[in-house]
Amino acid sequence: MSWRSRSAGASPTSAGQPTGDAPDSPPAFAGWVGEHVARMGLLAGRLAPAADRDDVVQEALLRAWRSRRSFDPAKGSPGTWLLTIVANVARQERGRRGRTAMPAEVPDSASVPAGLGPEVAIDLARAVDTLAARQRLAVDCFYFVGLTVVETAAVMGCSDGTVKSTLADARARLRVLMEDHHEH
Repeated sequence: MSWRSRSAGASPTSAGQPTGDAPDSPPAFAGWVGEHVARMGLLAGRLAPAADRDDVVQEALLRAWRSRRSFDPAKGSPGTWLLTIVANVARQERGRRGRTAMPAEVPDSASVPAGLGPEVAIDLARAVDTLAARQRLAVDCFYFVGLTVVETAAVMGCSDGTVKSTLADARARLRVLMEDHHEH
């Protein structure tokens, strides 16, 4: 279900008041989104080329401000609402620039699991880049941004079960890709 979907009839914002907790003044809105900007940057960095990350976050914040009255806390938290906007902006930006492979960020040595060398981390980053868009979004949200299954489902606009299934399919695909790569 989309964040923008509404039932027919009078809008809850017809009196000019925002729905839910989204503040109407710029300073209050900045404070409201402030705690989520780091995660927005992480997701934008995974979904868009590094050079475009800040632009994606800026555009997402602008769209969030413009559509703040559509925020509905019954549909999710402010963080998942904002991350959904980031994912949509990144997808639109990617479509505008063509479906070119996006460079994955190579994890630093502190974030590489014990026993794995940097070569394996680079191979994994390249393998993640080959996943279908939906699988990559699930992997990026869950593993790289650290969202829960419920939060990932909200960003993806699907059920928790679909996220779990998508993650399982992605892990299976990554396992095959990594095994194939290491056999050559």
